[in-house]
Amino acid sequence: MIGERLAEAVPRSDNAKGRQRLTIVVGIPSCGRREIISAVVPHLRRQSRKPDRVVICAPSADDVDIAALSRLPFPVQWHKSERGLCKQRNAILAAAEDADIILFLDDDFLLDQSYIERMERLFLKHPDVDIATGAVIADGATGPGIAVEEGLELLKTAPSSGDELSIDDAYSGYGCNMAVRMSTVHICKLRFDEELPLYGWLEDVDFSRVACRFGRVVTSPQLRGVHLGTKTGRMSGVRLGYSQIANPIYLVAKHSMSWRHALNQMGRNLGSNLVKVWRPEPWVDRKGRLEGNARAILDFLLRRLSPQNIRRMD
Repeated sequence: MIGERLAEAVPRSDNAKGRQRLTIVVGIPSCGRREIISAVVPHLRRQSRKPDRVVICAPSADDVDIAALSRLPFPVQWHKSERGLCKQRNAILAAAEDADIILFLDDDFLLDQSYIERMERLFLKHPDVDIATGAVIADGATGPGIAVEEGLELLKTAPSSGDELSIDDAYSGYGCNMAVRMSTVHICKLRFDEELPLYGWLEDVDFSRVACRFGRVVTSPQLRGVHLGTKTGRMSGVRLGYSQIANPIYLVAKHSMSWRHALNQMGRNLGSNLVKVWRPEPWVDRKGRLEGNARAILDFLLRRLSPQNIRRMD
């Protein structure tokens, strides 16, 4: 396997050998969602193992109430970046170069109280793991969204997953909760692909498929959380629909996604938009997404398809 050969060729960092504690930074990219950040980030103080610091990357200081977050029992920093999920994730990587692990979280993701403690144990126990993602016990992104208090109750009442850590290899991490080993980021000069603009559709898959050439990408049912799926600050339906076609084809061209996975991804999204456009969910712009799908397919046939085209759309 090419991934195995590359892993053998790349020297592994031994910074964590024999250590019982890693430097863990929580990185949160956000834009125009000040209220949800203020509602969710304070719950990190309930972690049995608190983060060493939190880095929030947003285009404007108005996106983050730093004064309120400064009262938490760990440092919270705001870093400015041009809007765009990949740009913001890369800015977080640059701002936390001294970290052993960066835990990327969506600004509306709630963690089980033992999440960071167990994640640290996972990376200490498995030095060959470069990316770990957890189990999303409820995902409001696929529905109307979940209120903060409801999300907390779901975590509280969820059946126990046991204390024994288990892991399974995964095709990719899920960007709403994705922990990355920074030694591999440094050695292999990994970055999120900024050719995937704005919402960066499938940027987590692309990053994971590159990282898996050097180490393992895994999921663990003991790392649990709730993705609230807050509906404010989202990309337009037309742009998202275009990205649903353009981004998988772009990733195939750069060899970070197979045609099988790309066709499955595109077919699932296009089929869902075609079926549900007749009775759309109130929280989803199915007509816009379908229009974006159609525009991308036309651009593909005319050989002018590019993820960057969404920048010129309203």
